[in-house]
Amino acid sequence: MVKIIYAQTVLTDEDLKRLKKKTGTDSTKEALATAVQHYLECDSTEVGELWQRRLEHLVEKKR
Repeated sequence: MVKIIYAQTVLTDEDLKRLKKKTGTDSTKEALATAVQHYLECDSTEVGELWQRRLEHLVEKKR
């Protein structure tokens, strides 16, 4: 039996729009599910400091 949970996260509006465009859907739920599935299956997503890099990227965009 598969246990299903609900999870939440914080995204910028711009990032969510880009994710929807990249996944080809208008649905937030579908875009996030597609992104998570890809992340779990893709070998190139093994990044130890993912959150640190993401925050640095957001700070640089604000400058």
